[in-house]
Amino acid sequence: MLRRKGKIFAVIAALIIAAVYYYVTIPAINIHSSGFWGFILAVMFLVLLLYGVRRVHSVAEIRQSRILKLGIAAIALVIIIYALGTLLSSPVINAKKYQQLIEPETSNFTEDIEQISFDQIPLLDKDSAQLLGNRKMGSMVEMVSQFEVSDIYSQINYLGRPVRVTPLVYASPIKWFTNMREGIPAYITIDMATQNTELVKLSDGIRYSQSEYFNRYIYRHLRFKYPTYIFDQLSFELDEEGTPYWICPVKKFNIGLFGGQTIGRVVLCNAVTGECTDYKVEDCPTWVDRVYPADLLVQLYNYHGTLKNGFFNSILGQKGCLKTTEGFNYLAINDDVWVYTGVTSVSGDRSNVGFVLMNQRTKETKYYEIPGAEEYSAMDSAEGQVQNLGYRATFPLLLNISGEPTYFLALKDNAGLVKKYAMVNVQKYQNVAIGDTVSACQKIYLTMIKGSSAVLSDENTKTVTGTIKKMAQGVIDGNTHYYIVLENRDNLIFDIPITDFLEIVRYSEGDRITIAYNEGTPACTVVSVKSEK
Repeated sequence: MLRRKGKIFAVIAALIIAAVYYYVTIPAINIHSSGFWGFILAVMFLVLLLYGVRRVHSVAEIRQSRILKLGIAAIALVIIIYALGTLLSSPVINAKKYQQLIEPETSNFTEDIEQISFDQIPLLDKDSAQLLGNRKMGSMVEMVSQFEVSDIYSQINYLGRPVRVTPLVYASPIKWFTNMREGIPAYITIDMATQNTELVKLSDGIRYSQSEYFNRYIYRHLRFKYPTYIFDQLSFELDEEGTPYWICPVKKFNIGLFGGQTIGRVVLCNAVTGECTDYKVEDCPTWVDRVYPADLLVQLYNYHGTLKNGFFNSILGQKGCLKTTEGFNYLAINDDVWVYTGVTSVSGDRSNVGFVLMNQRTKETKYYEIPGAEEYSAMDSAEGQVQNLGYRATFPLLLNISGEPTYFLALKDNAGLVKKYAMVNVQKYQNVAIGDTVSACQKIYLTMIKGSSAVLSDENTKTVTGTIKKMAQGVIDGNTHYYIVLENRDNLIFDIPITDFLEIVRYSEGDRITIAYNEGTPACTVVSVKSEK
């Protein structure tokens, strides 16, 4: 009777310990999850340990116990299967499959990346956004003692603006206990172009977050709803009504047990109610910006660049091997967020052979073959212009400035505050312009690369779209100018110098065109030209 009770107690103890282990570690019940294999090994070891404590009292008994031998053999078998699965899923054997996980499309820089206005350029990096967020939180007297600012700061497009958004978190376990019923009352948004920082208060608090405990802890909440899903990095985003959501990408393994990770599905979890909606990646709502983490996209492109000629070539000869540069940034294009990074050879030189843009929602990848300076060379060039002030450059953005691929950088002092701005020509990185404002910096830059005749957009710049009614040529100071009149705009004549807008030769009467211009007499000065075909 006592022996039977002892067995029941041992089984109950093993189940309780396994349940606690699962609740704390929350592994996915999925053979593709390394955590699941660890959970299996932990349970097997626990069962053997409880059996051994009750039945075995000497080394001789261990050697004679058939159950212990079978248990140890089973553990060894699981470890061997895991090791083989890891090897058979690795690039060593599957280099070609890894290389094809992402398929870049070679594209045209000036066609894909339009020149954006000053109020759309993200002037801040994440570190600067954190300074503004902490400063805003410090001014909220009624909240600062109970909450802190999370360090998430997701980069999103919100209502057509480049924005970083981050939730508040409980300041301590005690603060969680006293505030958990109402939840987290607000999140912070930072406009990366205007630096406008806003603390948005919610009528119903955020109840599911990374700072919760027990069942409202976001990862545990997701695990109990989707026990087989393996989640990648979560991001905090807003829908078009400002409702906070957790964007939860689900890993998909395309090669063997553990290799070739991409994203197969995405779960959207309402941070207030905990309600979840599961989508295939291709069906994900367009307001979602970050399905593929930036680190994963960079890793996929590195597989594509380094494994062209097999795994061992990527280690030894390295013929034709390319990799991304150390660092990346974000560009907002057509309401999507794209990861930008340079592409360089694996030899470690200080130049790029081109760069890539990778869409964080769709994984679409575009490669631009534009050789030039590596980002850190551009940063050094900008810092060299203000070395007497000791300013440090942020990792650059890639912009289209009058058809020229251009690095845009902020220069910060030791306190992390932005003091000046710099523009560095990608292909001629000795051309460095420094200005106290973006417009001043651009004026110096354009004068540097185009001469004193460069035309700048400003607050008076207007835009018109129409069909070309008349088109004529003239020569001024040896340079060809095209003069255009649009239908229903007979009162405006647009002066387009071929030296600044070579693409104008592709247009003819009857074509639709969008022109940004500054009004003038007798002709309007053109700032930019875009086809509407």
